[in-house]
Amino acid sequence: METPGSTDAALSYTPWRAAKFYVPLLVQAASQSLTYPLVASIVSHGKNGVVDLAAFAQGQAVMFMIGALGGGLLTTGMVFGRDADGFRQFTRLNFWICGVLAVLQALVCVPPFDGFVFRGLIGLDAPMAETARDVLFCCIPLQVLFFLRNPGLVALYNARESAAANWATLCRIALTALLTPLFVHQGWVGPLMGLVAMTGPVLVEAALAQLLATPYIRQLTPAADKTGGLKMQFLFTMPLSFGGLLLAVAGFMIGAFITRSAEPARMLPIHYVTMGLVNPVGFAAIRMQAVVLAFPPRDNRDHSVFWFALVAGFLLAVFPLVGQIPQVAQWYFGTIQNVPPADVPLAMRAMLLVSVLPIIQTLRGHAEGLAAWRKKPNAILAGQAMNLASLVCTLFISLNLGVPGYLMGVIAILVAVTMTLATIRMGLAWADMEDTFRPPRGVRGVEG
Repeated sequence: METPGSTDAALSYTPWRAAKFYVPLLVQAASQSLTYPLVASIVSHGKNGVVDLAAFAQGQAVMFMIGALGGGLLTTGMVFGRDADGFRQFTRLNFWICGVLAVLQALVCVPPFDGFVFRGLIGLDAPMAETARDVLFCCIPLQVLFFLRNPGLVALYNARESAAANWATLCRIALTALLTPLFVHQGWVGPLMGLVAMTGPVLVEAALAQLLATPYIRQLTPAADKTGGLKMQFLFTMPLSFGGLLLAVAGFMIGAFITRSAEPARMLPIHYVTMGLVNPVGFAAIRMQAVVLAFPPRDNRDHSVFWFALVAGFLLAVFPLVGQIPQVAQWYFGTIQNVPPADVPLAMRAMLLVSVLPIIQTLRGHAEGLAAWRKKPNAILAGQAMNLASLVCTLFISLNLGVPGYLMGVIAILVAVTMTLATIRMGLAWADMEDTFRPPRGVRGVEG
């Protein structure tokens, strides 16, 4: 069966070309995520230490949950923004979603919504709840900047210029790395100073991405056929974005369960510090979705990108294992993140357990890429709904079994990502069966 969207681009796949496209995405995702551990060191050196870091992480978790409502925009742009008309409609959609979510984020910071979210749902005590609320409000410019990057990144990805997009992100990480020791040395520490050190570099990244993408945007030509309009792109984005919201709620729920476990003030910082180091690799792994869209399979028997994803996953899994070296663990967790010496072995144990995450994430990214390429966003939505359901069930069982809080979140993440992969794969298999057994139009009374 000829699969949808087959193009000459698919014929140009080689492992080298795929690696050349993927490595900049990998570096970009990993370096982008590494800004959070850097900023965390500014926050954790404040007057309340790692307690401020836990509140900061919860405020940002709510921000990412709100931003996840636009989480499908990059995929939408890569699917529909390949011509001038489709890109223009995508830019309009990106602008409107950005404005709505910025207003929504501001509303969550005012009574009674702030109390419902931070004290009711998350279960934070009064000092931590106020800190998390202030962080969320001050993150509104950061949220807007994340959306302003989207058009430039889409244009660069569709032109297979992932290396150019990577330069913009590398400038961001370099600037953050320069600001972090300066802020700590000058005593500019705490949650709000951490946000300042994060927002400035993102502004530079967004400006560079747009500047680098401008020549490729000008080269876009009108579509030969009718392109995807604003309504069609919105309907395509919504299942992906709702699924992204479910994933963000998943991170939100982890914090809510850990706060209800034994020693939450101790367990929450260990979890966030550990995942702050593992998440860069996990985010890099899931960018395999873009590789599938750039090099779609020629037919249903073409599994070249699948094997590429599997090899990439095993290579990425090596990086979390570096945290098992005692000297490295003591330097990062103890010196950089200010974790108490007694808790460093706990962070090392959690990181060892989560080292298989990159393998599962690359395969999940591959499956999501296939679903997006075949325009089956509901398969991705079903997988992400299963992610939240399995994560909450695992957290509930772990809490009642007395699993330590620092392991509770890690175990739940591994189970949830595995179930997400399995669900998307089943959705694609079901779509294949529908295509195989659907009777021809005009033929009645045919079984099967």
